[in-house]
Amino acid sequence: MEDTFRFMKTGYYSTWLEIDLGAIKNNIQKIQEISNHSVMAVVKANAYGHGIIEVSKAVQEAGAAWLAVARLEEALTLREAGNQGKILVMGYTSPQQALTASLHDISLAVYDLDIALAYSQVVTKENAILKVHVKIDTGMGRLGVFPEAGVEFFEKLHTFPGIYVEGIFTHFARADEPQLGETVRQIERFDQLLSDLSRRGIRPELAHASNSAGLLYFPKGGYDMVRAGIITYGLNPSAEAPVPDTFLPALSLKATLTSVKMLPKGHGVGYNHRYTTQAVERIGVIGVGYADGFRRRLGGIALVRGKRVPILGTICMDQCMIQLDSVPEAEIGDEVVLIGAQEAEMISVDELASIWGTINYEVVCAMAARVPRIYKD
Repeated sequence: MEDTFRFMKTGYYSTWLEIDLGAIKNNIQKIQEISNHSVMAVVKANAYGHGIIEVSKAVQEAGAAWLAVARLEEALTLREAGNQGKILVMGYTSPQQALTASLHDISLAVYDLDIALAYSQVVTKENAILKVHVKIDTGMGRLGVFPEAGVEFFEKLHTFPGIYVEGIFTHFARADEPQLGETVRQIERFDQLLSDLSRRGIRPELAHASNSAGLLYFPKGGYDMVRAGIITYGLNPSAEAPVPDTFLPALSLKATLTSVKMLPKGHGVGYNHRYTTQAVERIGVIGVGYADGFRRRLGGIALVRGKRVPILGTICMDQCMIQLDSVPEAEIGDEVVLIGAQEAEMISVDELASIWGTINYEVVCAMAARVPRIYKD
């Protein structure tokens, strides 16, 4: 019976994510305190890998006034789950989906008059109204109307039936490099357009610009609302733009130790034998791989019984191997941590991103949907 129990230590899953909703609520409250503005919580990409439905509920409970997604499909997922909060789709939406957005009270971004006219034609056939936020390109070079053309764009947009201009927004390109002047220049261009629109009586009720780094380092960009992305999840916008210590990371990636055995000297480990044992070595297997979002890269570390151990050889689709010589007491059923804390040790998302040669955004967003999310509050 004792042997049976030790295989149940980590629960049902070979690999899982633990998401601390209490940390996310804490972070939203800190954002409100820092910015002194309403918060639009960015929950695109499955809430940066944390789970869009549960995270959206948590941020709203913490006081977020809006949710932001990249695609209409994400907004519809929230509506289907019963979320009736305010939602903005920040990316492209096909005109064929305009009526669906209207009927579900989902606001869309507009940045092109031809697309906006197509939206108008679709919704007016059903006597519907579509809420929109106009996207302004103040320096990102991505979606958006140039500020110099903004007044004319708004004047024409106001002639389109079925379109209600609810907001105006832009996006900072280099706010995570706060030592540079580009964000100040973007704010100045946005300010000028807002002033021009106000003089003509056509400034929308909501103007928003600040992303995570912007709300931390450029308070003049707060306007009517701030858009909180990566810091909602307690992660740094960049090494140059860290979050305050009061922000808490919400995600941990864990796995179960599923095999432990001794391999002789000179034995290959994994596909293509990209690691060969240097002596008799104690090798463990954990059920996490690149299909879970754990990159197929050499190197890496894991935590076993509070100690750092190396990940060996090629990451497989569903599994990888770890070296356990330094943890002779490790046994099948042990919890292995790949992101998060175990006893006194910690592997942060930023540390893993550095090992992989990428950014923390990509690490968490890549966590696959097949990995179970376990929520605590």
